[in-house]
Amino acid sequence: MTQRPGHVVVVGAGMVGLATAWYLQRDGVEVTVVDRQGVAAGSSWGNAGWLAPALTLPLPDPAILGAGIKATLSSSSPVYVPPTANPRLLKWLADFTRHCTPGRWRSAMAVFAQANRLAFDAFDQMQIAEPTKAASPFLAAFTSESDRRVLVHEFEQVGDLGGEVAYDLLDAAQIHALEPALGEAVTCGARLHDQRFIDPGRYVRALGEAVVERGGRLVVGDVVGVERVGAGVEVRVGRDRLVADAAVVATGTWLGSLVRPHGVRSVVQAGRGYSFTVRPEHQPVGPIYFPAQRVACTPLGPPGAEDAFRVAGMMEFRKPDAPLDRRRVDAIVAAARPMLRGVDWEARTDEWVGSRPCTVDGLPLVGATRTPGVFVAGGHGMWGIALGPLSGRLLADRIVRGQAHPLLQSFDPLR
Repeated sequence: MTQRPGHVVVVGAGMVGLATAWYLQRDGVEVTVVDRQGVAAGSSWGNAGWLAPALTLPLPDPAILGAGIKATLSSSSPVYVPPTANPRLLKWLADFTRHCTPGRWRSAMAVFAQANRLAFDAFDQMQIAEPTKAASPFLAAFTSESDRRVLVHEFEQVGDLGGEVAYDLLDAAQIHALEPALGEAVTCGARLHDQRFIDPGRYVRALGEAVVERGGRLVVGDVVGVERVGAGVEVRVGRDRLVADAAVVATGTWLGSLVRPHGVRSVVQAGRGYSFTVRPEHQPVGPIYFPAQRVACTPLGPPGAEDAFRVAGMMEFRKPDAPLDRRRVDAIVAAARPMLRGVDWEARTDEWVGSRPCTVDGLPLVGATRTPGVFVAGGHGMWGIALGPLSGRLLADRIVRGQAHPLLQSFDPLR
């Protein structure tokens, strides 16, 4: 686009879409946000809510290959690939596997290091009613020092590539003193510094309210097409038409069908995550990570509310609309049970599965398509919450002022 847009339609009311809308409004652009279900209806609701640069890393990880492809076929595996004959999924998995090499991980991590340095500032610039919370403490807990060495080695690699990770190593007595809710299986840990977290549902709803309060319009409906019409863009919502100067497609796992006609060939695959809520006898005050089990835990709710503790995990590659697989919930419970005490695992609530939009190289798709006025913001994998505001700011700068931050070269949807 060569002219400053007056009106932009944003398709998708999750963190990425709403952050883009907020930053467009900051620059005086009128916005209409369209979502098939409403604000925070997808993976922006049920995730762990971590704003943790130390752990915001590329998904294609050599450790996946190190564990063996056969392990991913087990329903109890943290990374699960159900047996399938779906050719599209099989091709995506083959391409993803090719990116699970040390060299490609380091290349992607260098990009993540740049993004992570800017991520907090993008949150701080958004003025909404729900604040981010300092993670004090943010703990990683282990059953053995050998498991801890894996994470420490990863931190060292991140540091070598320009990332910033500050942490202290803790023995059993130290970590249990910091967090009495940890179980007897925990023998050592690490305390991460300079991390944050949010209650993702509350935060994204507050962001949606801020967009509406600033004059944005929210439309609930199923977008079936985005086209260039004359000097503008037409977004088809059922039988209705929304005409604007530009459109941003930020529909997560479902963005492919809308942007493929505009030259975006990168396939976005659903990497489904699971979560549920428990109420421990002792509510932790900060997030807890069990890296070997790949289980993430977060205290939720406003101060003084009934204790709610979200337990999340798993990466399951299958159709986004497939029903919740009970075996995956059971696998998370089995992994977390020895790591936490005082939890009634049978009294869990809010069982949830959501589809995180994953690319084969682990990098988001943020930027212009081949069609003038049509833009993409998605493909963040597990990091749509952590990197959504930054992506929204960078894309708004690109749309309004034509400014292309160097990160957008790595995020190019046409790559």
